[in-house]
Amino acid sequence: MNSVFEVQKTIREILLKVLDHHSLEQLNKIPQGFSNNLIWNIAHCISSQQVLIYKLSGLPTMASDEFIAKYKKGTKPEGDVSQAEVDEIRILLSTTLHQTEQDFANNLFANYNEYTTSLGFTLKNIDGALDFNNYHEGIHSGIIMSIRKFV
Repeated sequence: MNSVFEVQKTIREILLKVLDHHSLEQLNKIPQGFSNNLIWNIAHCISSQQVLIYKLSGLPTMASDEFIAKYKKGTKPEGDVSQAEVDEIRILLSTTLHQTEQDFANNLFANYNEYTTSLGFTLKNIDGALDFNNYHEGIHSGIIMSIRKFV
């Protein structure tokens, strides 16, 4: 399982670099032809990870219910994100990764509620959820790379 966490660590480092190299205005800009922005995609990765890994395991999340609701599948930016929110997202990128790795090592994910994703892939256990989460974050990293060209 170390490779799964190494992949997620790499993705999260890429997302942190996006935060480091873009202004608040750039993070909030929705380019023509897109339905969301850089910061929404980054926060969406956190929100989805919390649902796929923690909620479906019946465990409490590290991100608030309000955060998860704001960035869940089917949402879009409803206004500009503040610098304080960017700072929260920055912290969550790291803390959710490290806590998940620790919780996995401590076998906290003993129960998992099977879930079929919108792509038709059925997550049957935590291993599948962790794999799918990396795939999902990879998709959004690609979208982020596209948006960067227009901000």
